Amino acid sequence: MFRKEAVFTFLRAQVSAFLGGLTDYVLMVLLTEVFKLHFSFSILISGIVGAIINFSINRFWVFKNQCSYNSRVNSQLFKFALVVLGSISLKSFGTLVLQKVFQIDYRIGRLITDSFVSYGFNYPLIKYWVFRTNKKQDPVD
Repeated sequence: MFRKEAVFTFLRAQVSAFLGGLTDYVLMVLLTEVFKLHFSFSILISGIVGAIINFSINRFWVFKNQCSYNSRVNSQLFKFALVVLGSISLKSFGTLVLQKVFQIDYRIGRLITDSFVSYGFNYPLIKYWVFRTNKKQDPVD
């Protein structure tokens, strides 16, 4: 059974992912179409910007880990950075494969790739590894 707080956490995480993802996607298209960067480089740059937005929202609203201890913040930032590197790599590779092998426009390929990466890679790692709390602090799961 799902607990109400777990459902709300998931929904808040989706809002955070949407805002970070929207920033990421719009910036990717802007860098590719206006500044003529290859979409792989655009995904790298826009992914970092979107990740900063996503991390901030996740930390202070979704998972409410407003810990004042620098070591905790540094640990979360390091773990989040690893997730972001994996995410950007998967998004770049997936978009490239869909574009080169299946001739799908990079904008559409990116949306397809994002849906798999977001739910199958980002969310589980962010929830259960980056912002994991011990059960005494967060008994909702």
